[in-house]
Formats: sequence, structure tokens, C-alpha cells
Amino acid sequence: MQRRSFLALGGVSILALGATRARAQTAPNHARASSPGGVLTVEAFTDNDGRPMYSVLRQGRVVVAPSKLGFLLTDAPAIERGLTLTAGQPVTVDDTWEQPWGERQFIRNHYNEWRVAYAETGGLRRRVDVVFRLYDDGLGFRYEFPQQAGLTTVRIGSEITEFNLAENGEALWCPAWEWNREEYLYSRTPIDAVGSAQTPMTVRGQSGLHVSIHEAACIDYAGMNLRRSEETKFRAQLTPGLTNAAVVREAPFNTPWRTLQISDSASGLLDSSLILNLNEPNTLGDVSWFKPMKYVGVWWEMHLDLKTWNSGPKHGATTENAIKHIDFAAKHGLGGVLVEGWNKGWDGQWFANGADFSFTEAYPDFDIEAVCAHARSKGVQLIGHHETGGNAFHYEQQLEPAMALYERLGVHSVKTGYVADAQGARVAGPDGQMVMAWHESQAMAQHHMRVVEAGYRHKVAVNAHEPFKDTGLRRTYPNIISREGQRGMEYSAWGNPGNPPEHEPNLVFTRLLAGPMDYTPGIFGMETRSPGGVQTTWAKQLALYVVIYSPIQMAADLLVNYEANPGPFQFIKDVPVDWSESRTLDAAMGDYVVTVRKQRGTDVWALGAVTDEHPRVLKAPLDFLDAGRRYRAEIYRDGPDADYRGKREDIVIEQREVTSSDTLTLALAPGGGQAIRFVPVGRARRG
Repeated sequence: MQRRSFLALGGVSILALGATRARAQTAPNHARASSPGGVLTVEAFTDNDGRPMYSVLRQGRVVVAPSKLGFLLTDAPAIERGLTLTAGQPVTVDDTWEQPWGERQFIRNHYNEWRVAYAETGGLRRRVDVVFRLYDDGLGFRYEFPQQAGLTTVRIGSEITEFNLAENGEALWCPAWEWNREEYLYSRTPIDAVGSAQTPMTVRGQSGLHVSIHEAACIDYAGMNLRRSEETKFRAQLTPGLTNAAVVREAPFNTPWRTLQISDSASGLLDSSLILNLNEPNTLGDVSWFKPMKYVGVWWEMHLDLKTWNSGPKHGATTENAIKHIDFAAKHGLGGVLVEGWNKGWDGQWFANGADFSFTEAYPDFDIEAVCAHARSKGVQLIGHHETGGNAFHYEQQLEPAMALYERLGVHSVKTGYVADAQGARVAGPDGQMVMAWHESQAMAQHHMRVVEAGYRHKVAVNAHEPFKDTGLRRTYPNIISREGQRGMEYSAWGNPGNPPEHEPNLVFTRLLAGPMDYTPGIFGMETRSPGGVQTTWAKQLALYVVIYSPIQMAADLLVNYEANPGPFQFIKDVPVDWSESRTLDAAMGDYVVTVRKQRGTDVWALGAVTDEHPRVLKAPLDFLDAGRRYRAEIYRDGPDADYRGKREDIVIEQREVTSSDTLTLALAPGGGQAIRFVPVGRARRG
């Protein structure tokens, strides 16, 4: 092992190798910087060939072994060797910012930012900076291309970015490059058995260290997947573009952040705000025209084949059906009603086509003016719906009048959809003509931003399905309220296979690390078209409202099932969707999670606990409650016979008085869960 000597330079260390290797072409040079608490350290260096490299240590232990940086370009030599580095001084930032809505109201943003310039020593003498933001619970790094004579238009074929994980262990991942976009079940395998994976990909090393790899602030760039190249080494794999380049940009510009969330506990990983913090602050200003809400809708009945999106005798989006849902929402204090299939274009071949959709013309049996007027009179909002069939090209031609219509009608949110194969999106090509594109290509990243910007101009928030992945852009553009981006509840309606019991715990450690998900829980009718039906218990369906964060949560089941079961439906009516605090009390990767959240503007807390196919008995200390106060715990738990394979409806609803000194025992059935609401009732009694 080589010895290294360290010379500290104001928080940066320059390392000189103590021995010279044979065949050295460029003298290696090293620098390092650490996070504010000294938990994480990054080394930046070049090898003997002048290749840019980095590594990550946590409390002195290697987490990411030496990994390459750089680019392959399509019209110029690669930026990958013959470079030297110059490291600047780290700059410390420590501030707190407020979300207009979210899983927590105030977020601390405490990091050391460190810029490392890699410059070619010969040839074109190009330069690329790598900017690291080091937090105690993870880091992000991005490339910045400064303005320079040798590199003006940058055509990126691929990144050389590597993540060389230092130890083997278990990985939770779903496959990349498959036809059905992001909607695949997760695999749980050794790290060295992963193929090509979507992000977030989360691993638990043999030492117990948890690491999740993702990206943040992806704007005007191709989405990143991961390809395992050897053993536990992964390489960034950019989504192909419209030409032989995945990304075409004019310098100066920067890439998205490549992110590593790192924690020695599962709970610490889940409580990280790294992805949000790496995004820029709110650029939109006041977005109070959108209110977080729960909603019902004309939706689940189509997935059960009781109604249809297309016109005809089973058409779901009729004026009568919409008004029925509006009246139900108003009666039960729910804020919105989603109506899918209201607009012309659902007849014929709309999947992966979308050329017939009108986003302003309703079917004759749906009076959008009357429906919206009725909703306003009841204090309920209609939630818009724009399915595109993946045809972004066609949608953009109507985007402005479509959003203007919603603004005029008082519709302040829209669910967009892009149902098409992974390479089935349609966009405008370089010549302005329609061409095919991948869902997470640079062209689709540009499209989604155009939708968000048009929505903001007309006070419409966007909830995208079949979307570009979440990279935390809701901080910068808070009218991005939620999205799909993985298997939702509809797979429990008709999937073969449907969502298994471990699906939701898997989501917590992967998809949900990226941001909110419109998962559409709240199903009581457990027998569906899917062979296994809904593979949860009723108590777990309720717990999902707490465990899966979204500021727009659907009560997804048929209205008749809620009317027949007012007891468990009461929790759906009562549970908040906007929070001031969120904490993970207990968790194990892909197995179970216990989450508590505090309702914004009140002292009410909610708890959600979910498990996989295995029953669990977990302890929940209530020390998050205010000391000296008594609370009414409204408990919705699995009954003694509850099981996702049998008596899924077995639920016990009870109340008890608790204080912050109590610890609850949570008994979760196979595929089960528990939901609790804690309401202050007075000061604690003295013993």
C-alpha cells in the first residue's frame, strides 16, 4: 500500500504519491475536501494517463473507490485523458428554505461546495469543471462547461461517469431500457448481479451502509441510467437523443447533479433532503392558487372495465357521473374530482399515437362548462386530464389553448399522460418534423419543461404520468406537484402479475427517494381483474397515505365502497396531505417502514407503517409528540386474521389516550400495515 502525505490548504488537501509508477505519462495530482461535519470526504485526482477521477470516503472508509469522470463526444475527441486538475477552496453554505407545500415545511441546506477544474495539457486545451456539493448525508457533483474557444457546441455521446462501489451487498433496482418505461417490479439481488438499472438504485453494503444513486436538477439534458460494467462498478448511461448525440448544448452550461445519498441506517437514508437541496430555489414566486388536496375521480372504474375512456354506452366521463363524484367529494370534505376520458380522441388507436386528441373539445355527453360550474358551487375543483399517447408533438400544438381553457374554468391542476413504449414518444425533430424519441431523452426533458411553464402562465399545476423521472425540480418550479414514474395502484386492478406485498416498501427506498408519487391508494374492493387482487390489507391501504408522500392524494376506489365502509373511510377523510415535519421511526430496505408526519399548521400527527409479505411486530416510541400533552390516538390496525392472501378486510378501529412517553406496539399482518392519527386533547395528567 502506498503512503500519502497531506498538505492542508484551507480545507483542501493536495496529495502527492509517495512512489512513481513505471510508464507514467502525466504526473498524478490529488486534492480532497470534506462535508461540513467531516463525515464525507471526496478525493479528486488524475491517474498516470491524466484521466480525471474521484473517490468518496465516509468517516475514513471508502464508499466509492476510484471512479472515472469525463465525456465521449460525437464530433470531437473524448474528454478523458491528458488532463491536470486545479482545486479551489471549498465554500460553506448553511441556510434554511421553505417549501410552499411538502413533506416538511423548512429544509436546512448545509454543504461545502468545491470546484475542481480539469484541463487538457495539450491538443485543444479544453476545460471541464466538476463542482461537488458535500453534505454529511450525501453529495452531488455536476460538470460545468465554461465558455471557451475549443468547445462551443457540445455534442455528448455518453458520459464516462462511474460509481465504483467499494463493497458488495444487496441492491434494489428495476431494469432500464425496457419497453414499459419505468413501470417494472423491483429486483433484490447482490450488487454484482445488477444489469442495467434505472435510478434511484439503492444498495445496502455488507457493512450495513446504505447508498442510493440518482440525479438532481435534470433540465435540458438526457436522463441517466446505470450500467454495471464489472463487479460492483457502474457507469452512467445517458438516454439516446434525436441524433447520434444524447445531449447537444451550447457552452456555457452545466449537467444535472449526479447524486449519492449515504447513511449508516435505513431511516437516515429516507430522511435525506439531498435531491431537493441540489435544485435551485423557487423561480415562480407565489403559487398559492394550488392547494394540496385529496380527490376522487372517474378512473378506477375504467381499470376494472366497468366504464370506458372512449365514447359509447359505457363511457365514464359523462356529466351525470362527474356531478355524482363532485357531490360525493363535497359531502366528505375532499377537494377535487379527476375526470378522465372527457375530451375527444379516445376512440380508435390512441395508445402510442395520440394524434386524434383534442384538449379543448369535450365529448357530447360531457358538459365541461356545467361540470366546472357545479364544482365551484360545491367548493370542489375539477382536476384536468391531458392524455397524449406519448405524442408530445401534437400536445404542444394545443398546449396554450388547453391551459387557457383550464384557467378560465378554474381548473388549477392537470394530470398529464404519455402512454407509449419507452422509445415511443413523438417530438419535433431538428427540421421541425415529428420524430420518435425515448421518454427520458433530452427532447422530452425540454417538452416537460414547456408544459410546466405553460401551466404556470395559466395557474395550472402539473401531475405527470408516464413522466420524465423526478429529479427534485419541484423546488425550482413548485407547480410540479407530483408524478407517477413507477407501477401505481392500477397494476393491482389488472396486472398479471399485480403489485406484490413488497412493492410499496421497495418504492420507499427507490422511487420515493426522488420525490412525491401519485400512487392512488385507498382501495377497499380487493378482488379485481388481477389474479391476486389487491395484495394488501385494508389497514395498509390507509397507511399508504402517510408512507407515500404526495400533495395530491387520490381516494381511488369506487364511491360505493366508501359509502359501504364509513369506518375505515374516515381515516382517508381525516388524513392530511401537507406536512410541516416528517420522520422515519424505523425501516429496513425493501422490508418495512414506519413513518410519522406532522400536519402543517396544526399539532396533529399521523403514523403509517407498512410491511412486505412477512408479518412484523414493531415498536413505535411516541417521543415525537409534544411533551406534557395528551393525544387521542385514532388507530386503524390489522385484525387478528388479516392477511393479503385471505381476510384483507379484517381491520380493527379503536382509540386510546397516549403521551410522548408511550411506546406503541405495531402488529402488522402479512402484506399489512397500520395507520394512526394523533390529535391533541389536553395537558398530560401528573402522576
